Amino acid sequence: MTEFKQLPFMRPRSNRSNSPFRYPGGKFYARRQILDEVPSHDTYSEPFAGGASIFFAKPQCAVEMLNDLDEEVVNTLRQIRDRVEDLIQLLDGIKATKKNHAYFKREYEPTTGLERALRWYFLNRTSYSGIMRPENCYWGYGRKYSMRPENWPPHLRTVSDRLQGVELTSIDFELAIDALPDGTFAFVDPPYYAADQQKFYACTFTRADHARLVSCLKRNSDRIRFLLTYDEHPDIKAMYEWVDSMSKKQWNYTLNRTDDQRNGAKLKDGFRGVRQKGRELFIRNYDV
Repeated sequence: MTEFKQLPFMRPRSNRSNSPFRYPGGKFYARRQILDEVPSHDTYSEPFAGGASIFFAKPQCAVEMLNDLDEEVVNTLRQIRDRVEDLIQLLDGIKATKKNHAYFKREYEPTTGLERALRWYFLNRTSYSGIMRPENCYWGYGRKYSMRPENWPPHLRTVSDRLQGVELTSIDFELAIDALPDGTFAFVDPPYYAADQQKFYACTFTRADHARLVSCLKRNSDRIRFLLTYDEHPDIKAMYEWVDSMSKKQWNYTLNRTDDQRNGAKLKDGFRGVRQKGRELFIRNYDV
């Protein structure tokens, strides 16, 4: 009997167009509010891609560019785009356990870009809120709330399909924005101004970087359109008083994890994450 070989287009896909990552400060729960303010465009950019929730939620356009200073984020996106079946094969059989989380965090030593993506993706999917800064990268997976490993492959294939033709870079945001073609629409989602970034991100963003971003957007404001999201802070309001529109937005989101490491509570004991409200400034240099 001839062995049946599954062709690439026959391999299961989730058809869920959302980020492959869990990402602190990501805009998954604000997608509707943000998409309502996105203008029609042929060229799209995210200079601070992170989990790229808005990119995965919006319709595809002719030219799309994702940039992030964190090389591990971009490498993982690149491997998903270019070698998704190889990545799926490496993930095959690896269970989402606290023991495996500790192994990939402390012992596993990747030697190739694909192995780096394996490590980063596994830790991201099984860590609390997707926090990848090593000293705060804690086990945070629960079968009731987290995407199960058996669902990773079809979702990765859908993500890979969406990433085809997308330009991926890992450079400083100024270089990325200054190089954008005229007429580009950029969704700009920098780290929060008042947040303690040492807890969350591999690459920190200083007050000087926030000031650089203001200058960069101002000198490019006549040739690109941008929607900028920021935590509400008096300094931010003052720095962007020159922009056409500044509004406050609010949305609900839930923080879920399987245990409370500080107080020793676990899911089986009734521990649940709490519902909170996201509040940010939406700053744009165009009319909706």
